[in-house]
Amino acid sequence: MRLLLIEDDPEVSAFISKGMKEAGYTIDTAFDGKNGLFLATTEDYDLMIVDRMLPELDGLTIIKTIRGTGKTTPVLILSALGEVDDRVKGLRSGGDDYLVKPFAFAELLARVEVLFRRQDHVQGVQETRLKAGDLELDLLSRKVIRGDREIELQAREFKLLEYMLRNKGRLVTRTMLLEHVWDYHFDPQTNVIDVHVSRLRGKIEKGFDSKIVRTVRGAGYIIDE
Repeated sequence: MRLLLIEDDPEVSAFISKGMKEAGYTIDTAFDGKNGLFLATTEDYDLMIVDRMLPELDGLTIIKTIRGTGKTTPVLILSALGEVDDRVKGLRSGGDDYLVKPFAFAELLARVEVLFRRQDHVQGVQETRLKAGDLELDLLSRKVIRGDREIELQAREFKLLEYMLRNKGRLVTRTMLLEHVWDYHFDPQTNVIDVHVSRLRGKIEKGFDSKIVRTVRGAGYIIDE
């Protein structure tokens, strides 16, 4: 699942990003309100973690603007302001939960998981399953099944397949994979993507009649039905 973190403190941002990646999430970061709002309104995220006090644009304004566009993406507010009135104001601005700093990462992760479960209850269980033909990826159980066979994937392979399934029917370029699966914002000049895609294809296609991943030479990959 893909998260957006808007947090101006570099140490807190690095701490959260590291923990979320280790927990299997893909996470984008912004360090000020202006860039955070841009990402929040132009990209699709499963959940947003927003600091309340930010440079250029404060967190509550960001949340109100997001809600004004019709987005219902769950939002967890982080703040050093912990009085009851502060929490109430944050929730009434459109936040779904409110966590006071300093906090333990275990609690942050638990709150994120609760928000996902709540969203799943609202939207229905199908939203947590991504499919292409007879291949199914379950985001809650972290299982991949094709036909009647369960396929074991490593964490990076799971994230790779998840991102490609979320963009099913569309070209996924190597640059997109580097940014969203590896969190690289530069070209490492290696064949890491080709190697991982090849391993993934070996696991989800070997022994089956049809292919799932199609290579577009010189451009990237497409998952077809």
